[in-house]
Amino acid sequence: MIKTILWDVDETLLDFGAAQRAALITLFSEFGLGPCTDAMVARYDAINHIFWQRLERGEITKPEVLIGRFEQFFSEYGIDPAVSVPFNDRYQLCLGDTIVYRDDCLRLLDFLRGRVRQYIVSNGTVIAQTKKLDRSGIGKRMDGVFLSEALDAEKPSPAFFDKVFDAIGPVDRSEVMIVGDSLTSDMQGGMNAGIVTCWYDPKGAPAPEGYRIDHVIANLWDLLPLLGLTKEAL
Repeated sequence: MIKTILWDVDETLLDFGAAQRAALITLFSEFGLGPCTDAMVARYDAINHIFWQRLERGEITKPEVLIGRFEQFFSEYGIDPAVSVPFNDRYQLCLGDTIVYRDDCLRLLDFLRGRVRQYIVSNGTVIAQTKKLDRSGIGKRMDGVFLSEALDAEKPSPAFFDKVFDAIGPVDRSEVMIVGDSLTSDMQGGMNAGIVTCWYDPKGAPAPEGYRIDHVIANLWDLLPLLGLTKEAL
């Protein structure tokens, strides 16, 4: 029986793509960089994804992700990469300006309060995630928030989860489930931590080999039967 849920934030509880697009368009205007087209947003997203995966593999540091992704992106479009540092500083704050919920998640989180313990586990920066969790109301619905930057360890490393469990107290890891969209961060992290994994896959993408995925859901409310609950209890 699952008694504790570890929630990812971006692209799980919140639509990160919407926030990212809005932040980039706003800041291109603010910094006088011209229009930021859909193609440019898509290219940035691809570069960003590669940098975060390198972080998850322990190849680079968080600061190298935050600045390096913009340096590469700007260089490809003929923009002076020197703007990367101030641009990233503003970007961290702007990410919290656009809140788009996934699957009516606030109602789900409220429904689960008192039935299971709920915690945030995220690799996002403290600045960005704190603002998002506050403005969205998600943070106050949690029993705790764990951000890799504050723990000095990143998902999917075992060290990250060891620090989480040290903080929340003794748990039976067979009764803990991580819910997230990332195979490399959330599912691999769950495997490394020896907890139950639940892949949030709203697009119905096939799961590649090499991951232990205990459950797959296309909608966050599909969690209920996995917890022995039904909507009838609402």
